Amino acid sequence: MANMLVVDDERDMLEGIERVLSYELENVDITVTASARKALDLIRQTRYDLILMDVCMPEMDGNELMAAAQQIDPHVTIIMMTAFGSIEMAVKAIKNGAYDFITKPFDIPDLVRLLKKGLERNNLIRENTNLRAQVSEKSVIEDFVGKSLPMQRLYETIRSLANTDYAVLIRGESGTGKELVARAIHSLGNRKNRGLVTVNCPAIPEHLLESELFGHKKGAFTGAFNEHKGLFEQADGSSLLLDEIADIGVPVQTKLLRALQEQEIRPLGSTRTFKVDVRILSTTNQNLEGKIIDKSFREDLFYRLNVVTVTTPSLREISEDIPVLVHHLMRQVIGELDMAPMKISTPVLEKLMQREWPGNVRQLQNFVRRLIVFSNGDVIGMTDLKAVDNQDMAESRFEIPEKVTTESEMVGIEQYTDAKSRIMNEFTENYVKKILATTGGNISHGAKLAGMSRVALQKILRRLDIDPEAFRSD
Repeated sequence: MANMLVVDDERDMLEGIERVLSYELENVDITVTASARKALDLIRQTRYDLILMDVCMPEMDGNELMAAAQQIDPHVTIIMMTAFGSIEMAVKAIKNGAYDFITKPFDIPDLVRLLKKGLERNNLIRENTNLRAQVSEKSVIEDFVGKSLPMQRLYETIRSLANTDYAVLIRGESGTGKELVARAIHSLGNRKNRGLVTVNCPAIPEHLLESELFGHKKGAFTGAFNEHKGLFEQADGSSLLLDEIADIGVPVQTKLLRALQEQEIRPLGSTRTFKVDVRILSTTNQNLEGKIIDKSFREDLFYRLNVVTVTTPSLREISEDIPVLVHHLMRQVIGELDMAPMKISTPVLEKLMQREWPGNVRQLQNFVRRLIVFSNGDVIGMTDLKAVDNQDMAESRFEIPEKVTTESEMVGIEQYTDAKSRIMNEFTENYVKKILATTGGNISHGAKLAGMSRVALQKILRRLDIDPEAFRSD
């Protein structure tokens, strides 16, 4: 059933059109109104396939009504009715997007023929729009890998949230694809025509984050030599992703809260505020509720960000998806290295499914890279798996300490937790030093090679007290 709206301030004309068209047009629900403003309310409430409207009306003319209607529904088909004296206005309407016009007085067969053409045209436009939306959704969801029940639920959640403007907090462990979820929500939503704006919160020093978010005027602070457009302003009409939101300081949280509440920003050094229309997406792998208790995260900001929560499943929750994930990652790595296609044996896949992956997909991706690089044939087998495992152990330079102080050490065995901690620290230190030596101390390049975020690598360097400057060549 198609929906049609007729708008004309001449009530006799309106009643006549309604009476005739109810007989002439099958499967068309016809609504009529003599008020342009009432028509606008109806258009907001109902999706019409075709609107037949007069050009000259007292409350607002047809061109104004058409422009307002197209703002609400860009795909609606509009046909104008006009007297001979206002044909110029009707031609203007065609230029502005009307499908066609008909002059009064008109013959009923001519009107019916024109309306049928308009309805056919609208049906084609709607079908094409739906097909494009389906193709777009398919391509976005194809970026994800996995058919397990938790992943199916994640896909449904993304689809449900995409066409809303709700703030979404995406929570999950490191390496579970939180940013990918944010990009999918944006790409399937009604803001997709404008690019997603992203800020990695912990990567920007706190004293610069406010300027980065809200902008600044020239001379606002030492070093502000030029005016800077903030990320909120850049994201006006689009979405802003606040990646790792838990790492921002309380002073910036306060200003962020105000921006979200008022939907306006004030650049540093400015006396004026600016309205912005921004959808907020944020991610975290931290316990925000715990940070609220210790006063390092504002509770009122938490509720502003957490209108809807999406939780990305960890790899241990979707272990059945590991085989398809491994095959997907293998194709990626083989493409990166421009290698011939390779296969992986079933026993290796079974072993990978049984392992714990605390780093989730990111850790699995790095392991697959090593399997491919160190494999000797076109099929990755158990020998290759053992070789990579042995290499990881060798790189940790495991040594049993000579000093004997405990019963375990008397028989040459170190306590499990101590050994594991030491081995992991030694491996990590050797690994990042090798990365820094390779890149000449370039953290961004090193993070890319390691398959981790720049922030994660910086945290490791700080924890191990490693100075990347020591690796820079003069």
